[in-house]
Amino acid sequence: MNKEMASQAAKKDGFIAALDQSGGSTPKALKEYGVDASAWSSEAQMFDLVHQMRTRIIKSPAFTGDKVMGAILFEQTMDRDIDGIPTAQYLWEKRHVVPFLKVDKGLADEKDGVKLMKPMPDLDALLKRAVAKGIFGTKMRSVIDAANPKGIAAVVDQQFEIGKQILAHGLVPIIEPEVTISIPDKAAAEDILLAEIKKHLDEVPEGKQVMLKLTLPTKPNLYKPLIDDPRVMRVVALSGGYSRNDANAKLKQNVGMIASFSRALTEGLSAGQSDEQFNAMLASTIDSIFDASSVKTAA
Repeated sequence: MNKEMASQAAKKDGFIAALDQSGGSTPKALKEYGVDASAWSSEAQMFDLVHQMRTRIIKSPAFTGDKVMGAILFEQTMDRDIDGIPTAQYLWEKRHVVPFLKVDKGLADEKDGVKLMKPMPDLDALLKRAVAKGIFGTKMRSVIDAANPKGIAAVVDQQFEIGKQILAHGLVPIIEPEVTISIPDKAAAEDILLAEIKKHLDEVPEGKQVMLKLTLPTKPNLYKPLIDDPRVMRVVALSGGYSRNDANAKLKQNVGMIASFSRALTEGLSAGQSDEQFNAMLASTIDSIFDASSVKTAA
């Protein structure tokens, strides 16, 4: 493991940029960027367009390790280049941003109030490629739609089981059991989730650490025990559909938690903006998310 990357991932002020929209979410991400479906006639063209968008973000002057601690890539982005340099290598060498890779293959159908991850039969091969390309860690997402103890236990079981497979390759897994922000029993679901995660941390091999990516909790500082756990390298927050302003405000209430925003990061960016407008908008966004993520002390 790259010790400099590990130190930055564990300790540095900043946040993780989630640039990992994949097949299903790419059209929506492009539409919000001002590129509608008429702009492509094949999936390959669609992914070319989204890579152009991500390249524009990554090369923007404000997108550096000073405030953007890490970035999560989609598999196709890892396999592509920026200015002739593989993306993960470009991120670290040119921007000093720690590269992570989204490894899940999407969500299975809902059962017991949750959506588990689909099977990942080729995961070991993907992890080997990720290591070879200089990736530091991974991310994988499940979804919790109800305070169903059986379902939540199944989500956390699956996440930690695959997490151990990822740790065995020398990568740091970001475990992401997302709680849907619109459900009526969100706070109850988060209480169950916290208890399940605490149980599973005992399974983390000696000397290893995981990261956690969690929905901003209804009760501020609910996840403080996880932030303080030595087996947890970092706890990061997903924006989950909150506007950037709302997500930043909620994040500020949670001591020690940093952002890992996707839609809230690209909100306000458009393909039609001049580079000057685009860079100014992104710089302002990065400043606001960095500010919300910076070390906070309990009031």
